[in-house]
Amino acid sequence: MMDAIPFLMFATVCLVLLAGYPVAFSLAGTALLFAGAGSLFGVFDLSLMNALPSRLFGVITNQTLIAVPLFVFMGVMLEKSKVAESLLESMARLFGKTRGGLGLSVTVVGMLLAASTGIVGATVVTMGLLSLPTMLRRGYSPALATGTICATGSLGQIIPPSIALVLLGDVLSSAYQQSQIKMGIFSPDTVSVGDLFVGAIIPGLLLVFCYVVYLIIVARVKPDAAPALTDDDLEAMSSNSSLLFSLLPPLLLIVAVLGSILAGAATPTEAASVGAVGAILLAILRRQLSIKTLRAVVRSTTQVTCMVFLILIGASIFSLVFRGFNGEELIHSYFEAMPGGVFTALLIVMLVMFLLGFILDFIEITFVVVPMVAPVLLAMGLDPVWLGIMIAVNLQTSFLTPPFGFALFYLRGVAPPEVATSDIYKGVIPFIIIQLLVLCALAVWPELATWLPDKIYG
Repeated sequence: MMDAIPFLMFATVCLVLLAGYPVAFSLAGTALLFAGAGSLFGVFDLSLMNALPSRLFGVITNQTLIAVPLFVFMGVMLEKSKVAESLLESMARLFGKTRGGLGLSVTVVGMLLAASTGIVGATVVTMGLLSLPTMLRRGYSPALATGTICATGSLGQIIPPSIALVLLGDVLSSAYQQSQIKMGIFSPDTVSVGDLFVGAIIPGLLLVFCYVVYLIIVARVKPDAAPALTDDDLEAMSSNSSLLFSLLPPLLLIVAVLGSILAGAATPTEAASVGAVGAILLAILRRQLSIKTLRAVVRSTTQVTCMVFLILIGASIFSLVFRGFNGEELIHSYFEAMPGGVFTALLIVMLVMFLLGFILDFIEITFVVVPMVAPVLLAMGLDPVWLGIMIAVNLQTSFLTPPFGFALFYLRGVAPPEVATSDIYKGVIPFIIIQLLVLCALAVWPELATWLPDKIYG
């Protein structure tokens, strides 16, 4: 009976989340309910809750997590600066005469926005408003157009500076220390967010390359689904800014943020502050900065930051109670008893995360599932950077998988009425398959995630 309690806790919190209750309160409320009931029946030591104040204080004073509001501020400020508009227009002029050129433009701009903003919702909404009407007007298949926008908009999940990698890095760092203690090793080493940023570069570029190849193939096989722009279309586009002027500012910002991390000149948190200042300067350069804009950016940053930290607090309470019911030891014993060892354990974890992505957000999976399984998997000898990138690519699919894929909701909210929801669902399926193929490639060739960190930091 005792062995079933941790799994009952997990199932209960999933049901509460599906009922529509806020994530932070669902995690904390479920944990406190089980802790209270467990103490009444003598199966939970309530004195464990004495550790809660220090855990919550550790969350609030975590230096790594300061990067979250800074990166959010940078992303929202860039969104308000209308960087995407000039980028999309310039790329459309560059690729427009090629079949599938608009799709390629959206993919390239999505990659650049992911590397400069890292906010999936803002990217999907912006490109949905700017490029979807044009793609549909030029005869693009609704499924292909919507699928391309959703998939490229979700690149901010894996391409640094990704907020998801910041959160995952903090969770994995704690899990790595626990795994070291479990193996009797007392080492000050941790998994840094910088390691994950560097490790995600090659998989992120590989994902972009696969999207481009898919769009080229579709344009060749089904020319009517992705036609080229006509000369009249290209002439109708304003040419107020050159390609160089459109590309140079965001590229300089990307180099300043990622370059400082790669060169070892700044931590991710320090680089995030550079990015925030750079975004303000870019807004000034584009004459988009005003008190009204700054107020909107600060309000949005505060809302996202409060949401993340509330979820972190709820997750800390949940994980403490989960460990109080010996949930971690139970998972460890199950994984060790599985035939196939670490391969089977990793396969099951990846499969569970993929399936949970149909109903839960990546933040919920990161703070609920990863702390349960990561210490066990790391104790079984897996490379922490490789495991982190595997989880990040897997969680990226949660933005695209129906029925609760957030990218689908974002695009549905701004798509024209003539675009059916079924078109959006059909459009993302090939891109989900591509993401799973990249995940398989990472599993077969771990060097895709570990080679660059080893070269830079090894």
